[in-house]
Amino acid sequence: MIDREAGPSDTSLSIGGAIPPGSRRASPSGRTLLLVVVGVVVLVGLPVGIHYYRYVTSYETTDNAFIEGHIIPISPEVAGHVLKVHVTDNQEVQEGDLLVEIDPRDFEVRLQQARATLAATIAKERGAKVNVQLTSVTSGAGVEQAASGVQAARAQAAAARSRFEQAQAQIEVALANAEQAKAQAVAAEAEATRTTTDVQRYRQLYAESGVSRQQLDFAVAAASSATAQLDAAHKRFAAAEAQVAEARTAGQAAAETLRQAEAQVGEALGRLAGANAAPQQVAISRAQAETSTAEIDQAQAAVKQAELQLSYTKIRTPEGGRVTRKNVEPGAYVQVGQNLMALVPRRIWVIANFKETQLTHMRPGQPVDIEVDAYPGTVFKGHVDSIQAGTGARFSLLPPENATGNYVKVVQRVPVKILFEDPHDSSRPLGPGMSVVPTVKVK
Repeated sequence: MIDREAGPSDTSLSIGGAIPPGSRRASPSGRTLLLVVVGVVVLVGLPVGIHYYRYVTSYETTDNAFIEGHIIPISPEVAGHVLKVHVTDNQEVQEGDLLVEIDPRDFEVRLQQARATLAATIAKERGAKVNVQLTSVTSGAGVEQAASGVQAARAQAAAARSRFEQAQAQIEVALANAEQAKAQAVAAEAEATRTTTDVQRYRQLYAESGVSRQQLDFAVAAASSATAQLDAAHKRFAAAEAQVAEARTAGQAAAETLRQAEAQVGEALGRLAGANAAPQQVAISRAQAETSTAEIDQAQAAVKQAELQLSYTKIRTPEGGRVTRKNVEPGAYVQVGQNLMALVPRRIWVIANFKETQLTHMRPGQPVDIEVDAYPGTVFKGHVDSIQAGTGARFSLLPPENATGNYVKVVQRVPVKILFEDPHDSSRPLGPGMSVVPTVKVK
C-alpha cells in the first residue's frame, strides 16, 4: 500500500503497512528546538549587528598614520674650538640647558675693543658739543673784534702811507739839494781854476813890472777865496749826498712799514671774514656733534654685536626635548651653521592619511583614540586639530596630471592632524616616524 501521509518527496512503498524508521518525519520537538536555536541566534546577533553598524558609522580609522614632530638642528652661530660638550645622545634636556661651549677668548677681546671704541666716541661727542657752545658764544664777539682790528690796521696803514709819502718827498728834496750843491761845487771849482790862473798870470806880469803889487795881492786873495768856496761847495755837496742817502734809508723803512701795515690790513680782513663765517662754523660744529652722535650709535651697535657673538659661544637648548644624532666632541673646530646635533621637542602630533570618503563627518575637535604599534594595548587620547586643504598627492613632488592620458579614478588620501591630550610620559617615549592607528569618533 502507498502511505498517503508521506510527503510529496517520499515515494517509498511499505509492505504490510509498516514504515521504515529512517523515513519517519521529524518530530514536533525537533522542529521546536530548531526554532528556538534560530530565535536565540537572532536575539543575540541583532544587538551585535546593530552595535557593529553603529560602530562602523560612528568611527573612522586608518593604519596609514605616523607620529610627526619638529626636529631642530643645533648649529653654532660663531666659529671656534669646542671647549665642552654637556650632553650625550638621547638625553632629556630642558629649555635653556647648556649644550656646547666654544672658546670665548677671541670674542671677549672683540667686546673689549668695541667698548673702548664706544668710550672714545662718547668723549669725542662731548668735545664736539662743547665746541658748538664755545663757537656760538664767541662768534658775536669775534665779529666785533675783527671789525675793530680791520679799522686799526687801516689807520696804521694810512699813517704808514703818509710817512712813506713824506719820506719820498724828503728824498726828492734831498736830491734837489744835492743837485744844487753839485752845481755850486762845479761853479766854485771853475772859479777856483780861474782865480788860480789869474794869480799865475799876475805873478808873471808883476815880475815884468806889468802890474802892481796890489793887483797881485788882490788876485792871490781872490784865488784863496775861490779855493775856500770850492772846499765849502764840496762839503755842502757831500752833506747833500748824505741827506739823500738818509732820506732813501728813511724811505725804505717807510715802505717796509707800509707793506707791513697793508699786510696787517689783509690779515684783519681775513679775520673779519672768518668771524663773519661764524654761523657756518657753528653749523659745522653742530654737524660734527651730530656725526659723533651717529658714531656713538654705531659703536653701541658694535658693542651689542660683540656681546651677541660672545653669548653665541654658549649654545643652549631653544626648548625642552631629547638630544639625538650628536656628532661633536671637545677640541673640534666648528664652523658657522655646522650641524652639531638634533633636538626633538616634546611637542608631537599624528598625521593620519584618511581616505577622502572617510572625511564626510570628520570635523576638528572630535575625540580620537590613538594606538601606537610600539605599545600594544595602550590607548592614547587625542583630538582632531585640522584637516589639510588638499590631498597628499596634490602636494607631492610630482603631482598627478589627470588631464593627460587615460584616467582611472583612485580614492585619494587627505592628511589629518591629530594632537595628543595625554601629558608627556618618559616611560613610554614617542618620537617622529612611529606608526600609529587612530580611531576618530565622528558621530
